[in-house]
Amino acid sequence: MKEHDRTASERVLLKLSGEVLAGEAGHGIDPDTIEELSGAVLDLAATGCSVGIVTGGGNFIRGRDQRSIDRITGDQMGMLATLINGLAFRDAIKKHGSRAAVLSSIPVEGIFETFSPQKAEEYLNSGYVVIYAGGTGNPCLTTDTAAALRAVQTGCSRLLKGTKVDGVYDSDPAQNPEALRFETLTYNEVLKLDLKVMDAAAIAICRDAGLPVSVFNIWDPKNILRVFNDPSIGSLIGGMNND
Repeated sequence: MKEHDRTASERVLLKLSGEVLAGEAGHGIDPDTIEELSGAVLDLAATGCSVGIVTGGGNFIRGRDQRSIDRITGDQMGMLATLINGLAFRDAIKKHGSRAAVLSSIPVEGIFETFSPQKAEEYLNSGYVVIYAGGTGNPCLTTDTAAALRAVQTGCSRLLKGTKVDGVYDSDPAQNPEALRFETLTYNEVLKLDLKVMDAAAIAICRDAGLPVSVFNIWDPKNILRVFNDPSIGSLIGGMNND
């Protein structure tokens, strides 16, 4: 493979919650956290795979929590927050000496290039880490849906979803110490059991495309490479049995 030529490589999309970028502070962007996360992303890229990233915006605002703001407005504010996160993540990767680009679903002339599958293809094939910002560009759809959509649009073979816990549980393990962890699940099991790991639209997109989803604990950024190499450290949705 030629330098910066990833046309033959595996593609992976990493979905990060906005909250993880805030670190222990719980709000905004923690410089040490984003430096560690970006380094872990580059460890994954060093295996030869092409990496795309979608982040949430919850480190700045969670639209559904804004009771005094209209739902549509709140979602739009959340989409704008992901643009800030995208710029921060791009610069963190550049400080490691690597290349990154941000493609936005929301046109912002002079700051972002607008997303298209063709533009993403160009950057991925050239060895860039590509950050997809602005969600889907539409309110009422989560950044999980954006992650599933971008993964399918760019030909990814896996979606890695970083969460606060080490996989998918039948109930919230922070509230129920008896919660059971699933090692593997089908897409339809996630929908039937109404598990909240991703919204139904995102799961349906992954199911229809046969895109496996690995759910893992992102609070240790080294788990990004670990779960790529060994899905058993998290929960695998889909996999060989994707009904």
